[in-house]
Amino acid sequence: MKIEHRQSERHVLTVTVDNEPGILAKIAGLFTARGYNIDSLTVADIQEDHAVSRITIVTNGPPPVIDQIIAQLERLVPVHKVIDLTEAGPHVERELALVKVAGKGDNRVEALRLADVFRASVVDTTTESFVFELTGGPEKIDRFVGLMRELGLVEVGRTGIVGMMRGAAEA
Repeated sequence: MKIEHRQSERHVLTVTVDNEPGILAKIAGLFTARGYNIDSLTVADIQEDHAVSRITIVTNGPPPVIDQIIAQLERLVPVHKVIDLTEAGPHVERELALVKVAGKGDNRVEALRLADVFRASVVDTTTESFVFELTGGPEKIDRFVGLMRELGLVEVGRTGIVGMMRGAAEA
């Protein structure tokens, strides 16, 4: 008997919900109760009247688990729409990071040079440290942080992923 092993896949889900107290707790509870992990979570209101929010969740699992997550999210009362950007087609993902690096001399010069290469902006500086602001895909931010580790990385703050379908149509 052949046993089939399904690979865990990374998926970016967008969930449009009523902006009401407790909805984020319901969604987090759904993941927790079933043992699903959330790798990244971002939330912001998306309408002028603040009535609707968009939640972006990055999670991992084999296709049947991802399908189950989507089905369970769609059953929650304040949820309007769930889209799996990973399955829906070409999309854009971005994240913002603040990266604090301390150093003097050559390390300071190299940190500034690398920041320029990565198009990171200096948003705070002292004679002994920088805080860089960097936007891009998760891989870009991971590479920048890895390089800064060697130069005096002090602290990293990341927003989490936001994603959107490419093209003119609303997803």
